[in-house]
Amino acid sequence: MTNQYNDLKNSDVILAMGGNPAENHPVAMKWIMKAKEQRGAKLVVVDPKFTRTAAKADLYVPMRPGTDIVFLGGLIKYIIDNNLYFKDYVINY
Repeated sequence: MTNQYNDLKNSDVILAMGGNPAENHPVAMKWIMKAKEQRGAKLVVVDPKFTRTAAKADLYVPMRPGTDIVFLGGLIKYIIDNNLYFKDYVINY
């Protein structure tokens, strides 16, 4: 993540994958919970293990260890196939 943690409060959807903010980054988790409470943001947790972060998730996606790259590839394909990205941003950045 390259943003400041407090920018999480402006999110509509937060994907937690490869980490457990509730245990390892409690300050970040505070801002994630603010986004959920104040903006109605959705928290999606992708992890083979049910964690404290997963307990707060709107969507928990359990997966087998080692399948994360396949999951991300499918997510990217879905976004491209359905034109769900900001073209101007992708072209310029």
